[in-house]
Amino acid sequence: MHIHILGICGTFMGSLAVLAKDLGHKVTGSDANVYPPMSTQLEAQGIELMQGYDPSQLDPAPDLVVVGNAMSRGNPAVEYVLNKGLPYVSGPQWLADHVLRGRWVLAVAGTHGKTTTSSMLAWVLEHAGMAPGFLIGGVPQNFSVSARLGDTPFFVVEADEYDSAFFDKRSKFVHYGPRTAILNNLEFDHADIFPDLPAIERQFHHLVRTIPSEGLVIHPTTEPALERVIKMGCWTPVQTTGQGGQWQAKLLSEDGSKFEVLFEGVAQGVVDWGMTGQHNVANALATLAAARHVGVVPQQGVEALSAFKSVKRRMEKVAEVRGITIYDDFAHHPTAIATTLDGLRKKVGDAPIIAIVEPRSNSMKLGAHRDGLPESVDQADQVVWYAPANLGWDLAATAALCTTPSVVCDTLDAIIERVKSQAQPGTHVVIMSNGGFGGLHGKLAEALK
Repeated sequence: MHIHILGICGTFMGSLAVLAKDLGHKVTGSDANVYPPMSTQLEAQGIELMQGYDPSQLDPAPDLVVVGNAMSRGNPAVEYVLNKGLPYVSGPQWLADHVLRGRWVLAVAGTHGKTTTSSMLAWVLEHAGMAPGFLIGGVPQNFSVSARLGDTPFFVVEADEYDSAFFDKRSKFVHYGPRTAILNNLEFDHADIFPDLPAIERQFHHLVRTIPSEGLVIHPTTEPALERVIKMGCWTPVQTTGQGGQWQAKLLSEDGSKFEVLFEGVAQGVVDWGMTGQHNVANALATLAAARHVGVVPQQGVEALSAFKSVKRRMEKVAEVRGITIYDDFAHHPTAIATTLDGLRKKVGDAPIIAIVEPRSNSMKLGAHRDGLPESVDQADQVVWYAPANLGWDLAATAALCTTPSVVCDTLDAIIERVKSQAQPGTHVVIMSNGGFGGLHGKLAEALK
């Protein structure tokens, strides 16, 4: 079968393409923005990528068009599909029908940490010899691909609350039918499709309604929004993590790089790994709970986490030039920015940290998170904010509220000049964006030479 994917370079759709290819289909795809790491991965898999959405890309007609949720009415390819009556489906629906049916699905949902936690969970199962399939919205460095079918019953999926397609406004995760579900955390996000937090809580409730009574729901004790979700109705056993929960961590280093795991008060082993931050300790506890549900003893899980290598673009060290370290990080929400910088601060002590932030997500562009931004960068010594021409709100006014010294730049060249004038040997520069940021990482490394 020839499957054509519209919006193929999104992290979810790119992973879907890999699975469709593994199932033996001919896969092609088009996207407005073709950039790494997804474009590199797809090309390596022999999947043909086309720039833009020209209807001619759909002639001769594919057998099925999978429509990404970034597509909307008015898109030339979408209009062509509808006018010609071509068969089409949303990505989550295709995944449910052709990959997840009949498998033990382990789903990781939440506002933050989905990609990292999914990667941890897939790795813990792999390390235990369970060879899971997985679909992750990033490239886990323990695997070097973002998706694979796997040939066992187990399948780990990053379960996003964003909608499925222009014709299916349910959250993606409602399609997946998990038996094991991690609910990591829950805050307001996706202001382009959700009016408020209760609207997102309602979608999480729909997810909980699909989990069997012989399944397991895992969530931290510290999230009021998730407590409200569970109170709406839960027909499944629940395990909790964190303070007062069944799964707890005793920090052995302040930055979270070493901690002891306790299950129901009994020590299970020590995780000693390359990750930092309280958020990653929380992700680890949820991972161990989910892995135990499918038969991985916690001691084995702890051993696997000690060999976990994180995910591309999650505090990934991309260069070190003249003693200046550059990281690429996906943080695109004030909480994620704050926890990432807090973890780095605890790791590097008093060393200077420069944060470069691009407000690029739909919620950021709409200004939904602007009130939380000034405080989110408190752990940095300096912040460079990038204000693209199409930003619909006053970033300079927000930057002025920061207690951390801040500047706003409207070009990449201006950012590079600013960092060049400020960074000394020993400085840590964190570039935070959920897009390619115009190749800033490489350009900055080159300029610092």
